[in-house]
Amino acid sequence: MSFTHGLPRLAVALDAPALEPLEPIIDALDGLPILAKVGLSLFCAVGPAVVYHLHQARLPVFLDLKLHDIPHQVQLAVRAINRLDAALLTVHAAGGAAMLQAAADAARGQTKLVAVSVLTSLQQTDLDQSGHGGQLADIVRQRCQLARDCGLHGAVLSARELALVHDLPPEFLRVTPGIRGATAGDDQVRTLSAVDALARGASILVVGRPIVAAADPRQAALEILEMIENAARDAARTGGSHGSAP
Repeated sequence: MSFTHGLPRLAVALDAPALEPLEPIIDALDGLPILAKVGLSLFCAVGPAVVYHLHQARLPVFLDLKLHDIPHQVQLAVRAINRLDAALLTVHAAGGAAMLQAAADAARGQTKLVAVSVLTSLQQTDLDQSGHGGQLADIVRQRCQLARDCGLHGAVLSARELALVHDLPPEFLRVTPGIRGATAGDDQVRTLSAVDALARGASILVVGRPIVAAADPRQAALEILEMIENAARDAARTGGSHGSAP
């Protein structure tokens, strides 16, 4: 099975306002080589106990909290998360260099950090309306470079922007949300299929609805894991690609 930085290359988004509806899905995914991604809604509803619950299902946890605050507050939050033994944590690159550096210092190699570049729900018009100067592509590129300069393990970026960071080293994680199947119909706008994202160099795919809404979530996850394995083999035959590090 293909891993990167010791992490599984598939993260399943468990986004819900309560744990109960997710229980059958967690049971179905028990022991698979995946990350269980916990977003704000689930973490706010259940709290840190959700991490321990997922550990009981033999699933490493990806806390997608997008921390964005003054450096001291983020530093304290990362120290607290270290105690939860989460495998991966998001902070928001918009917090700036001092905040990212404070997060990296607090992590001390215990929890791997990735910086959110630009939310996949946003388009250029959204950035313009909210007062962000510059083009979306430039913002993504600059924030990913900033994350690397501050010592983070990687960045979260849309599959459509993966080509923008081709000059960053392959060990820099490209965590790619918004992976979709044949249908979408939600608030993600900058999306691609799993196959396309892997071809563009994604390190970790974040998949939600195509797995959690499937009639057989375990089988749906296994099919995507097989896609990842096939992509890794193809990359090895052709000399490797970004994000395919063992």
